[in-house]
Amino acid sequence: MAGALAGSSAASRLKDLVAIEGVRENQLIGYGIVVGLAGTGDRQQTIFSNQSLTNILERMGISVSPTTIRVKNTAAVMVTATLPAFAQPGTHIDTTVSSVGDAANLQGGILVLTSLRGADGQVYAVAQGPVVTGGFAVGRGGTAQTVNHPTVGRGPSGATVERAAPSVEPKSVVRLQLRQSDFTTSARIMEAVNLKFSNASHATAQADNAGLVSVTIPPEYAGRATEFLSELENLSVEADAPARVVINERTGTIVLGKDVRIRPAAILHGNLSVEIQTTFAVSQPAPLAQGTTEVVPQTGVVAKEEKARIVVLKQGATIEELVRGLVAIGSTPRDIIAILQSLRRAGAMDAEIEVI
Repeated sequence: MAGALAGSSAASRLKDLVAIEGVRENQLIGYGIVVGLAGTGDRQQTIFSNQSLTNILERMGISVSPTTIRVKNTAAVMVTATLPAFAQPGTHIDTTVSSVGDAANLQGGILVLTSLRGADGQVYAVAQGPVVTGGFAVGRGGTAQTVNHPTVGRGPSGATVERAAPSVEPKSVVRLQLRQSDFTTSARIMEAVNLKFSNASHATAQADNAGLVSVTIPPEYAGRATEFLSELENLSVEADAPARVVINERTGTIVLGKDVRIRPAAILHGNLSVEIQTTFAVSQPAPLAQGTTEVVPQTGVVAKEEKARIVVLKQGATIEELVRGLVAIGSTPRDIIAILQSLRRAGAMDAEIEVI
């Protein structure tokens, strides 16, 4: 069982709590060919990889019919990348290369020049270079061995940005989008911004809702929006969050927030185990007697019940005392999950329980 208790809240930088509207990443995608594989490329059944190869050769002045060539060293791939905000032409970004045919391994392959397009259909980057798989596949049939996932690879700095990212820098109003919507946090951000720029003229922040705060850029920062945003994102704000208990039953991880309140309660905990065992005995007739040998099942039932162990939570008990008490009586992760749910049902714990 892994347990965690969120400590007392501390002020966080505004840049860790919000995102600026218009400043975002963009997804890119492209189709390309990986060459130089050691016989682990697409097989003859994957027609489009041969067609793509013949198209590339034709652009280089070599005319070949896709139905007459037989190659095993090429593979058709999809190339994806993330274009950062304000990325300028010449910037290098990482790519992910994934096989779309029946290639067995992309290890040692080279990605041929591939254009990467955004959602608007425009080309924002071109990718080319070696593919790093971080795994391998060897052997065949019953003696094959595969490590990691060799049909997906990475291209570190494998793409070059050719068109500036479609990011919009704020001009007169900055809209702050909270990563975790909360009315209290939104109001605290508004208060902190207004306090920081109280001496500036027309520098006001308005909490539009639980997820959005609008900030007007002061006239003295006209043409210097980057400086204003730098000062803005380094403000310290104490974020607020509802009392919540997060349970991951698969891994036995329980995370309890600091704002979880415990009322006086008594917890009785005991285990009842029932064990059923079946043994098979052989029954055979006496010598020279009539009859047949048979297998006779014999079933035994054993029930064990441990004495109940008690945990008493007095007025003002903390989550630390609750966890310490449950661990002291030998509670398992499943026991603690059941106890927390029972406390919530009994009204002794004011917290939202979320199971993931």
